[in-house]
Amino acid sequence: MENSPISYRILVVDDDSDILEMLKYNLQKNGYEVKTADNGKDAIEVAKAYLPHLIIMDIMMPKIDGVETSRRIREIPDLADTFIIILTARAEEYSEVAAFDVGVDDYLVKPIKIRALLGRITAFFRRDRKKNTRSQTVSFADLVIDKQSYTVFKNKQPILLPKKEFELLYFLAQNPEKVFSRDDLLQSIWGSDVYVLARTVDVHIRKVREKIGENYIKTIKGVGYKLTADQTDY
Repeated sequence: MENSPISYRILVVDDDSDILEMLKYNLQKNGYEVKTADNGKDAIEVAKAYLPHLIIMDIMMPKIDGVETSRRIREIPDLADTFIIILTARAEEYSEVAAFDVGVDDYLVKPIKIRALLGRITAFFRRDRKKNTRSQTVSFADLVIDKQSYTVFKNKQPILLPKKEFELLYFLAQNPEKVFSRDDLLQSIWGSDVYVLARTVDVHIRKVREKIGENYIKTIKGVGYKLTADQTDY
């Protein structure tokens, strides 16, 4: 594994003290700065002050569960670019979909395989270093999509989207009128290092439509989705 810059900050959130200590030890051993919290409420406060680049979080925790904690973190502008990995014993599909629906980046099921986790983290930070250097603002029809602030403006009125919903819209807006399959979108938005259900794309498309309007993203039956200037019903 490549060395990790000490500037990368990670917040680990779990109510199991043994898991906290094990993760903290291995992450620090690999060169990361680490803080911990044992419940969702404290995690939000630590995240606001610490501004981690990545959060590793359990779902089943006291005070606030991991899904709700992730949702609240995604509403904090300073944490819009923070990667969130859910690490949980819950393997149910509905829990995974709920987590991705609020903007998490990866979902791993315990027991922990530390080398696999470290590999995921390295992949996230490698992707972070290779961020697209094109213009941070894309205009389409009456939408202005500003990646620097992670804000969409429709007729100059701001619309805030969770991270993955924003990235999905931003990607489509960079490639207007081009049809992308679910697999294309999974690869481009979530990457090959993350296992995500294909239906997660459908959920995110639905959420984006609810917020910006139904007719910007058209479903091409049996093929995929495209962003289109054709505002007729689909």
